Amino acid sequence: MDEVTTIPSRSELKEQSLLDFAVSNPSALQREINNRSLFDFLEWVWPAYSAQPFVANWHIKYLCKQLEDVAYRVGNRQPKKHDLLINISPGTTKTALCSIIFPVWCWTKWPWMKFITASYSSDLALESAEYSRDIIKSTRFKSVYPEIVIKADKDSKGNFKIAVNKGNVTNNKRKLQRQEIGGNRFSTSVGATCTGYHADIFIWDDPINPQQAVSPNQLKTVNHWMDQTVPTRKTSKENSVIIGIMQRLHQNDPSGHLLEKQKKNIKHICLPGESIHFKKFIKPKKLLKKYTKDGLFDKHRMGKSVLEELEADLGQYGYAGQIGQNPAPPGGGLFKVANFTVSAQLMDRRQIVKSVRYWDKAGTAGGGAYTVGVKMHLLKNKFFLIEDVKRGQWSTEVRERIIRQTAIVDGTDVDIVIEQEGGSGGKESAEATIRNLAGFRVKAERPIGDKTKRADAYSVQVNNGSFILISADWNTRFKEEHELFPNGTYKDQVDSASGAFNFLVKKRTAKRIT
Repeated sequence: MDEVTTIPSRSELKEQSLLDFAVSNPSALQREINNRSLFDFLEWVWPAYSAQPFVANWHIKYLCKQLEDVAYRVGNRQPKKHDLLINISPGTTKTALCSIIFPVWCWTKWPWMKFITASYSSDLALESAEYSRDIIKSTRFKSVYPEIVIKADKDSKGNFKIAVNKGNVTNNKRKLQRQEIGGNRFSTSVGATCTGYHADIFIWDDPINPQQAVSPNQLKTVNHWMDQTVPTRKTSKENSVIIGIMQRLHQNDPSGHLLEKQKKNIKHICLPGESIHFKKFIKPKKLLKKYTKDGLFDKHRMGKSVLEELEADLGQYGYAGQIGQNPAPPGGGLFKVANFTVSAQLMDRRQIVKSVRYWDKAGTAGGGAYTVGVKMHLLKNKFFLIEDVKRGQWSTEVRERIIRQTAIVDGTDVDIVIEQEGGSGGKESAEATIRNLAGFRVKAERPIGDKTKRADAYSVQVNNGSFILISADWNTRFKEEHELFPNGTYKDQVDSASGAFNFLVKKRTAKRIT
């Protein structure tokens, strides 16, 4: 075995400079760099894990520091300060860091550490373990850590042991390798038994998948496992740490289940995939400043086009959970969308008592909130009819042109209400729209209270079955937003519809601007 070289102190170097030593002993220098930083180790060892280039981002450095902090306490046999619960979107290097490379880094410092790792399926758990094992066996790793090996008679993906070669000993004139037995990694699936195994660090990574998250029985099983199995698998009740990492999938998923207990010894890190809609869910709050001005969490992995595609693929519910880390209950919100009646044709217009087009304006083009204009009628039979919804992410110029064109098509029998945002900017924007609509009956209103309060009376009538929708392409998005309100990604259609309803029934939820 190659002798492990350590970096001498400045006093020990005497006439040899640190630079000369680094040039002549690159492995020792790299070892010292890795020893001081999990992030540096991750960056260095990455080629042994993946053929794809490593892409750094602020969140990886931050998570490395959090993992370092808990590992050092375990490594120094100190009482733990907290367990870690990390909520983060898929595709953010979370598994590579936490489940694959972090245990290997720990073994370079504390070879005795024992790990249990778990995921929603045994295949996924074994794959992560295999990656860790392959890193230790790689030429790159051995070039710096030749003494750290997998114990020959305990070398399976599901359960392998670490050994440290201590050099050769002579026995009956034969040279034998002297080994010190270290820790191990036992991999399992959620719900499976861990009897007989204990861990200094227990890591669960994605303990449930999106399909399982819609099953009450599956949620019950995984949460029972979290409560009854995981806490009993520690080598030390005082020192051992549990690290959980997952994307949010349901209000009562393992993260929600643990957070509901309000345990003080859990540090919750929550990193939504964008801050435009999910700013309030970022934890710790100081990390908000790490997001870009456009609200991006990671412009390389999750740029604007990627987020748009994810929203289209996942739908608002999936997007709110997996990207926003804020799972909203389908069908469990303020509105019972099944009570909307959909009609293929417009009824006799003589049944209309009063009509309004209510605009909730946004000034962003191609991102953020939507500008929405809901056209609603009050009917003689006390029902309400939503005939049309205009919705888009338009620039100011395009938005004003569309509002004007829509008014022309609607005709002068339809009142127009503009929701005025607070501040001088909101007032100037509303006044500009009113001037743009010269010749029409138009008013500005300043909302009172939050969107949920303003939607309360409207939701009562929707849930009572008093609303009819004209069948059109906008129906799906309209109902989806209502179903998820107030926890969905967007609230603009609900806000516009509730504003229209409140105008028609003269319910005071806004200040009329004259």
